Amino acid sequence: MKTLNIKEQLARTSVELFATQGYARTSVQQIVDAAGVTKGALYHYFSSKDDLLFDIYDRILTVQHERLTEIIARGLPVTETIRLVCEDLIITSIERIREGAVFFRSQHMLSEDRLEEVKRRRREYNEVFTGLLRRGRAEGSVRTDMPLPVLVANFFSDPHYLAYWYSPDGSLSKEEVAAQLTELYLAGLRPPRNG
Repeated sequence: MKTLNIKEQLARTSVELFATQGYARTSVQQIVDAAGVTKGALYHYFSSKDDLLFDIYDRILTVQHERLTEIIARGLPVTETIRLVCEDLIITSIERIREGAVFFRSQHMLSEDRLEEVKRRRREYNEVFTGLLRRGRAEGSVRTDMPLPVLVANFFSDPHYLAYWYSPDGSLSKEEVAAQLTELYLAGLRPPRNG
């Protein structure tokens, strides 16, 4: 195994073991044995098993935050921006569906400081997304009869539950699911018609 690939190998191996036997029942020794490395190699990249679990979600959040920034930078109309952000969040969640499932099932086992860091990173993303909804409200394309936190939570519940029902081997592609869930969400964002 090349040195440059050790961190990635450890990350992939930990996802596989956490998914099949659970985070609590997976030991550091099992991870290094399955990855074919030493404990020293693991501790060179990760300070603990906790660090491995955090890394799983950190990778997802990093990609999604980078994509969010890139989509907003296009300067498109707010409704189109919201559409693209929502579709991207679903697609990137599906692309990392196994990692997301592992994390959401095990996040309560993170150390307090790591859990706080996850919450902070989520807040950053949510604040940017909330800003898009505010812009939509200002131009009249987003409903004002419901609190913003409800509108935000309504969308973010979809990516979190993908692992419970979506199968990459099923009849729907990730793009189809992203488009359909986003359309449902956008329909719910539109201001209600009077009368």
